[in-house]
Amino acid sequence: MYRPVISRVRVATRAILLTFMIFISLGLAGCGASDDDDATSSPPSATESAGAAAGGNAGAGAAAGDGSTTALPAASPGGTVNPCGVISQPEAEQLAGTALASAEAVDETCTYVAPPNGPTAQVEVRVGQTAQNYYAAERGTGHQLRPLPGVGDEAFIGDYAVFVTQDGFSVSVSLVRSNDPAENRGPLEDLARTIAGRL
Repeated sequence: MYRPVISRVRVATRAILLTFMIFISLGLAGCGASDDDDATSSPPSATESAGAAAGGNAGAGAAAGDGSTTALPAASPGGTVNPCGVISQPEAEQLAGTALASAEAVDETCTYVAPPNGPTAQVEVRVGQTAQNYYAAERGTGHQLRPLPGVGDEAFIGDYAVFVTQDGFSVSVSLVRSNDPAENRGPLEDLARTIAGRL
């Protein structure tokens, strides 16, 4: 009389145990897959690498921001200097006259942009061939660039940009700002001298 009931209890117990074992197995397999995914994930994209490089050099740039003649950071594996190591964020902010977001590096260019809720401002640093190309483009558009004697091997200044060449290496810094260009002359010239001292 009780055999069918006992039999059903045994079947139900086995089913519950089997289900429980399947859940445990799946849970352990999921944890293993997660670890494997992390271990075999693809390397960071160029943008992520550039952001990491910019963050990694923030300390070096800030240390150089005291006006000392700190050398530029070592070249990257590709043989180019990290453009975000040329000037520090505080130096870029002083030039822009406002707070700027963290630097974003792409190839030979580093850009500091004002936050969306702030005034319009941007500082862009270019190095190497990209700096030379920007200089040629500025000359080509007819922008007046005046020589800066005694700065690097060669230096020129415009209303919103400065160009420095030292030992065959070129750097340009351009400024986007809604102000009287005459206000930029002193800060751009000071920054050019600082950069030349670091090259």
